[in-house]
Amino acid sequence: MTTAQTREPNAEQQAGKPIQPGQQSAGYKDTLLTPKFWDGIIAWAWFPLLWRNHFRIPPRRWFMAAALSLFSLISAVLWLVQEVLLGRKISRTKVKEAPIFVIGHWRSGTTLLHELLVLDPRHTYPNTFDVFAANHFLVSAWMLRPIFGALMPKQRPMDNMAAGLDRPQEDEFALCNMGVPSPYLTIAFPNHPPVYEEYFDLERISPEEQARWKRGLMWFLQCLTLRNPKRIVLKSPPHTFRIKTLLEMFPEARFVYMVRDPYVLFPSTLHLWKRLYRDEGLQTPTYEGLEEYVFETFNRMHESFERQRHTIPTGQLCEVRYEDLVAQPVEQMRMVYQRLNLDEFEQVRPAIEAYFVGKADYQTNRYQLAPELRAEIARRWGAYAERHGYAKSGDSGPNYPTNQHGLAPGAQTARGG
Repeated sequence: MTTAQTREPNAEQQAGKPIQPGQQSAGYKDTLLTPKFWDGIIAWAWFPLLWRNHFRIPPRRWFMAAALSLFSLISAVLWLVQEVLLGRKISRTKVKEAPIFVIGHWRSGTTLLHELLVLDPRHTYPNTFDVFAANHFLVSAWMLRPIFGALMPKQRPMDNMAAGLDRPQEDEFALCNMGVPSPYLTIAFPNHPPVYEEYFDLERISPEEQARWKRGLMWFLQCLTLRNPKRIVLKSPPHTFRIKTLLEMFPEARFVYMVRDPYVLFPSTLHLWKRLYRDEGLQTPTYEGLEEYVFETFNRMHESFERQRHTIPTGQLCEVRYEDLVAQPVEQMRMVYQRLNLDEFEQVRPAIEAYFVGKADYQTNRYQLAPELRAEIARRWGAYAERHGYAKSGDSGPNYPTNQHGLAPGAQTARGG
């Protein structure tokens, strides 16, 4: 891999738009028929969402809003069918093994680690269809999967990683579709102030609201367990805020905490939210205040995690640097298995090696940072950079060794996953 030359970034590059070779841009091309994260939202979550936002939807999004309204009613009917057929079984299902939670900031490599952990045949996970159809996937998969599968893009919106209905997905989207309050609902109306930020750490909501949140997550995990009674691996960055609550639910839960160069995280996260606001939102986004939102949410997340990490029992937390994982995947995954006492790593090793062989041609997004933005990241995220060994990377850009898979960041130009 050749080192990119230092160039003066234009306004879009400074704001987090990835620079791609030639004219090829990362992610899929959004169309009217591209499935949305909200396609499975239930009616009693969807219509209040519209009401709270005063139905402020521009004409270009009317078709999307009408389709989602129809889908929400279908979801309500299918939820009722599932409750009639399987409600008692779901309520009686025990989640016997405490889940493994992959935590860390958005774009820190949590998806990569999630995909590696679920290669273990002893593990199960929520896939993309499950979180789309969280209210009824146990009874609707046979009917809806072929339809959504035909429409599903082959890539994720924000990068070149593969997408598909069977791919591991964030359970936070399942909570949204079930009607559990979530900060992710900001994506639906991106020009309005962020919503449900108190549901990041759950410390600012009432005990009744906390109980409701726990019931929602547990019900979803019971559905997953009823289908496949194995240890569940979950990945949602908001869970990084929620260590105390998750340990209350699962005292033996394991946590894998991903960290990554903040000079890559900032533009990559900015690009993520821009793509989701544009593709998944019901408004034409202005992105007003987005940079500040990224700065502040990052600090809140890691301050919250650092306050709570001491409550995680010994042998239930492992920290992984993204750069180390892509440079030495087998060694890093062996370390994860050892520190979390998961055992039987050698049985999983061939699958991990094969996974990276399949990613040999993968190209990460590349970003350029204006000097003043790099200085601002150093000022506001400096404690994180210092704690995790990235303090010097802001001097001239990330400078990590390239590996044979083409996944590691390059020098001078920041590369994001």
